[in-house]
Amino acid sequence: MNIALWVVQGLLAVAYLAAGLMKLVRPREQMVASGQMWAKDISDGAFKAVGAVEVAGALGVVLPWLTGIAPILTPIAAAGLVIVQILAARVHLKLGETKSLPVNVVLLLLAAFVAVGRFIG
Repeated sequence: MNIALWVVQGLLAVAYLAAGLMKLVRPREQMVASGQMWAKDISDGAFKAVGAVEVAGALGVVLPWLTGIAPILTPIAAAGLVIVQILAARVHLKLGETKSLPVNVVLLLLAAFVAVGRFIG
């Protein structure tokens, strides 16, 4: 079980680090032009905040458990990523972007697996 949790934690970290850094580095308008229409109706600051939350989640889902420093933060970060995906799915549904929903569901389930697995493990 520990190996499965580490694999999923690594996948989540890579996915959220990539997505978050992209939002922090690229201008919001460029992301809208690339098809991320949800970003059209929010401020630049809110867009960067979403990226910062994703980067924090990516780091939090791995580093505390890896270092042994406050390991309780790993399942808390994973639970936070579940919330991120619930909110993301809600936005995508509101905008009619149903093609994004399978990704939201998969990321939500993976984060929930880590949250539960690390809380009880």
